[in-house]
Amino acid sequence: MRNADFTLSAGPTAIGAPVLAAMGAPMCYHYDPAFVEQYRRTERKVGVVMAAERADALLMHGEAVLGLEAAWRAVVRPGMHCLNLVSGVFGEGMGAWLRTSQGVVHEVVVGYDDAIDPADVERSFRAHPEIELVTVVYSETPSGTLNPVAEIARIAKEHGAITLVDCVSAVGGMPFEADQWDLDICVAGAQKCLAGPPGITLITVSADAWAVIARNPTAPRGSYLSLVDWKDRWLGEGRFPFTPSVVEVRAVEAACDAFLAEGRQAVFARHALAARACRQGARAMGLGLWPRRDEIMSPCVTAVRLPEGLSDSAVREHAMRWYSVALSGGHGVGNLVR
Repeated sequence: MRNADFTLSAGPTAIGAPVLAAMGAPMCYHYDPAFVEQYRRTERKVGVVMAAERADALLMHGEAVLGLEAAWRAVVRPGMHCLNLVSGVFGEGMGAWLRTSQGVVHEVVVGYDDAIDPADVERSFRAHPEIELVTVVYSETPSGTLNPVAEIARIAKEHGAITLVDCVSAVGGMPFEADQWDLDICVAGAQKCLAGPPGITLITVSADAWAVIARNPTAPRGSYLSLVDWKDRWLGEGRFPFTPSVVEVRAVEAACDAFLAEGRQAVFARHALAARACRQGARAMGLGLWPRRDEIMSPCVTAVRLPEGLSDSAVREHAMRWYSVALSGGHGVGNLVR
């Protein structure tokens, strides 16, 4: 068994030469002044990539699920009313997490081939004005669908709530404007559209979000999951809460540099073109696409619905065996490949 020659999976994606070169640089002490400057410089670049220059950009040292868990644990206190928007498996999972912190969870649920209607968000606030947090997945990778995050965030702000946005697979591949859309906590991964390593989380936190976190007595402290520690020790005192992942930080900077050098509009256009080509090819083969409407399809991933009698595992095995191409399955959504 060997690795695929060509990776078309939903992530981790293939890494380019500059990122690989950054990962191969000599190891250094994490308090080496040059690395401390690189760390801060990389955070600034992450803020630019995520269009979140008014927020604090942080790097958390683990795959993006670490950042998602750190975010909801920091915000949600027992009895807090939360609105969780479910259009796929990651939205569903967020609801289970919120209940772990004893949040009172209200949900808008749609089919996993559909997207959230902002009108349903507005109706939820009217029915439950005590809602303080809205959680939403921007790009539901297993389904290949996209939610209208900007409209959802506007409604949340009008009702005095903050947003927690899972943008793991979206950042670096489609328009994303954390400041302009007034998003509060945004959690992204480097291993998707940015073509970086999977061992690090990119996260931005707004002033409104920090204020909510400060009011939560159950927010983790002295923990690998603690956003409070990063705020108090790193942002406040310039001390790392623990030894950061030197290699991954260098890789993230290289990935951000590649994104910024190409230019965000050019990057988005490239992803959109690749998506159109892939979808036209699938349709030309007589295959359907998983999302029920073209306008809710995510530019960063194409989910192809498989015909009856053909399993995703059989298709993926065939692609690997005969073409050395890696594809992804539907992660429990249904019989599809991505």
